[in-house]
Amino acid sequence: MIPIDASKNTVTVQIALFDGFDLLDAIAPYEVFCAAAMYAENAFSVEFVTAEGPRLVTSGINGLKIEATGALNPERAGILLVPGASGDVEGDGPDSIPAILGRAANTDLTRLVGQALGQKDIVVATVCGGSLVLAMGGLLEGRPAVTNRLGMDLLGAAGAVPVPARVVDDGNLVTGGGVTSGLDVGLYLVERELGPRIAREVERLFEFERRGTVWRNAGMAPGSSKFSNDGASNTASESTSEMDGVPGRKIGHPSAFDGDWDTTVVTPIGKLQVKLSISASGGLIRGKATQGGETVEFISPEFQDEKLVWSLRIAKPIRLNLRFEVAVDGDRMTGVAKAGMLPASKLTGKRIS
Repeated sequence: MIPIDASKNTVTVQIALFDGFDLLDAIAPYEVFCAAAMYAENAFSVEFVTAEGPRLVTSGINGLKIEATGALNPERAGILLVPGASGDVEGDGPDSIPAILGRAANTDLTRLVGQALGQKDIVVATVCGGSLVLAMGGLLEGRPAVTNRLGMDLLGAAGAVPVPARVVDDGNLVTGGGVTSGLDVGLYLVERELGPRIAREVERLFEFERRGTVWRNAGMAPGSSKFSNDGASNTASESTSEMDGVPGRKIGHPSAFDGDWDTTVVTPIGKLQVKLSISASGGLIRGKATQGGETVEFISPEFQDEKLVWSLRIAKPIRLNLRFEVAVDGDRMTGVAKAGMLPASKLTGKRIS
């Protein structure tokens, strides 16, 4: 349980807003905690905050603004909740959900939430796409989590372990999937902190019953006769299976791709300038990519229908596992890079040596 402020007998809840946030993601848990405080003598104190401090924050619902009255404090004991975004579900424009989440991940919010995750007396919670903000910022590497069903592939591509549950409890990280999961996350945290009777009273007040079983990494794994702490779902394993493999594979005619390439990848969250170095020797093809001062090797490169296909972990502007598929025509390279629900990003480049 989270330590309660002895002077106030209160658990503080910070709901961190960012431009383009989803109203229901933030308001639903806000109402749950406030209702619980009515039944438990002000056991919760809830405040809207931002990484920048007090300000009006524009939501993604018709530009409606909510006033955040405080600055996010990553050392304040209690609960820190991050909502998701509301915007265009399809396309790759600036108002698309991936673009909004990417912008949020590139603010100071990521650094502050990262600090909060390092505190033993803080629980970080997310609703819907809030987990994607954390994952894009590199904060959920290898951690079980859930998000909106449309973003589960992207969650895995950003390094988390996607678990298809309504609520996932990973200790100091509690994530909810789907727009209405803010009610489930709020009620679960109320039960975790105050017990089931208070949570039940809030359920009765709202005439709402929580959905699904909260997933925790404990107990007997499906298909196993033994108890295991390796309980992530098959979905999680499948999301990373393509990342396993050796740096080089046998190929047919690699010479067309040989050399150094300057490429640009146009994504919904900005342009990536990537230098590729591709070489073939002894029937093997290998490659390296340099981006943002970091050089990493291609993962599982192979030829498919006269195209070179490989996976790559990038760190900037957000952390993602991208799958590339490119073709060459002389000294020109064209292709796409794909990560989960993000629209395929166009790649263009030229050989420089």
